[in-house]
This record gives sequence, structure tokens and C-alpha cells, in this order.
Amino acid sequence: MSDISKSQEYMSFRSTIPQRKVVVDDDNTKEWTLYEAGPKTVKSPLVCFPPASGTADVYFRQILGLSALGYRVIAVEYPMYWTMKEFVEGFRKLMDHLGLDKVHIFGASLGGFLAQKFAEYTSRSPRVGSLVLCNSFYDTSIFQQTSSAPTFWMMPAVVLKKMVMGSFHKTETESHIADSIDFMVERLDSMSQQALASRLTLNCMNCYVEPQKLRDVDVTLMDVFDECALSLNVREEMCKCYPEAKRAHLKSGGNFPYLSRSMEVNVFLQIHLRKYDIGSLRARELTEEEMAMLADSDAAFSKKAVETGAFLIKG
Repeated sequence: MSDISKSQEYMSFRSTIPQRKVVVDDDNTKEWTLYEAGPKTVKSPLVCFPPASGTADVYFRQILGLSALGYRVIAVEYPMYWTMKEFVEGFRKLMDHLGLDKVHIFGASLGGFLAQKFAEYTSRSPRVGSLVLCNSFYDTSIFQQTSSAPTFWMMPAVVLKKMVMGSFHKTETESHIADSIDFMVERLDSMSQQALASRLTLNCMNCYVEPQKLRDVDVTLMDVFDECALSLNVREEMCKCYPEAKRAHLKSGGNFPYLSRSMEVNVFLQIHLRKYDIGSLRARELTEEEMAMLADSDAAFSKKAVETGAFLIKG
């Protein structure tokens, strides 16, 4: 068992935040897994999409940290969807089931790609308030697996897991990054062959985002300065796709900064969501005192970002 799984923080999360299973499709085997915390009165919560190797609980530090500040946070785990149309229609049905008109989405790697595709799918009748894309991509061709993706469903689980773990770098790394990798390996091992195969199919099928359809969506691009699975060229191409996006840079964090650098990531999420504190797209409930102090809080956020070694840059 990894150090994170044994931590008091994670055990507290599992004992206080219930896991929910939701079916929104005609096929009862397609279950969404959810962890949710925060005020139900908030109708535009932050929804977290995990990477191909992750389960919903990889965002436990965002759920605990942000819900304590009044944010409504929902971490989801996808059913076994094999096509992009299945996924976007399935998530739309989930939003309808939960009574959500618009959401803010924090997506990592595959989760960020799916978030973009959902925003693209609903561009004519927007269901996405904003996006925070962490170590993500806009074109699956970067993985050079488009021709083999249709065969993933029949590959043994051990082969699929090796494909994913090939991007996990653990040599000469900081302890908190190594801990995040150990935790993600556990999550990967807990997934069935079909669940992992469906994720990798979505991750590698011939598909790309049409950024012109997202030109009205508020986007923050979050990435790390140290080594991760995506090349510098891929990250630069993401910036070109979203020239107006804000950029949130972490000095380190590896592939899973929401675990290894959760405090900095949570600060960035607060900065991103703060502009929505007043209005129908608010992701949290404000106290009267907070409403009064809202105008004076810019300096406090900036100071905290500097103290944590995080930098937010306007694109």
C-alpha cells in the first residue's frame, strides 16, 4: 500500500466522503462513480475528470481542500465508453441527472482532452462555464497509437498497464512525486481490463479538438516545469491553440501535480474560479463577510501563489 493510501488525510476522505454510483444510460453496466463535497445550493460546481490511469479519488485533496472553503467539488470516474459520442452524451445525461446547467471542469491528461471535447460538443448550447487543463493535449495523434486503438479491447490487462506505466518517471525524483506515482499505480492496478481498455481507446483513437469552437470558453492551462509524459512541443502546441488562455506553471509536480503539489494546484483553481464568485456561475457559497472582503482579496491570492512557488501568467 502506498504512503498516500495509508495517510490520515486519505483515510479521512474515504471515511467522510461517500462514494456514489450513478447510471444514466440504458445499459445498466455503465456506472459513473462520484465523490462529492460542498454546498448543494451551488449549481455550477467544479467537476474533476481523471487521467486514463486514474480513478475519481485521485482528486481527494481537491475535494477536501476546496470544499472546506465553500466550493462544491465533484470528482467523477467514467463508465466504459468506447466512442467520444458515447462519452459526451453520457456526461450530458449525468449533468441533467444531477440538475447542473453549467459546470467548471478540471481535467488532467485524458481528462483534459475529454473536457475539451465536451465543451466542443455543447458549444451551440454551452454547458461548460470554464476549463482548467492540466498536462493535457488536444490531438490524440501525439501518442502514435491511432491505428492500434481499435484493438485495445482484446489486449491483456498486463499489456495495457505497461503502456500506461511507460510514462511514469520515478528515477531520481522528489519523494512527494514518487509517492504520487505509487498511488496512481495502485489506482491503475484496481481497474479492470475493459475499463482500462476503454480509457486508452478514448485516449488514442483518431480524434482532435476544434479550438475555434471553444473560443468563448475561459481556459487556464496548467503544467509543470519538470519532467512529465507530455513533450515540451505538445505543451507549446496547447498554448498556440488557446492564445488567450491563462497559464498556471508549477516548478515541479511530475505527471500528477494535483497529488504531489496539491496546495499549489488548489491555489490556482481558486484563482481561476474567483472571477465567478458573483453570479450564476459561482462554484462556491460566499459568506457575508467574504462578500465584503471580495474586493480586497487579490493581493492575498497573489502573495500565496508567490509563497508556494506557483506562477499564473496571462496568455
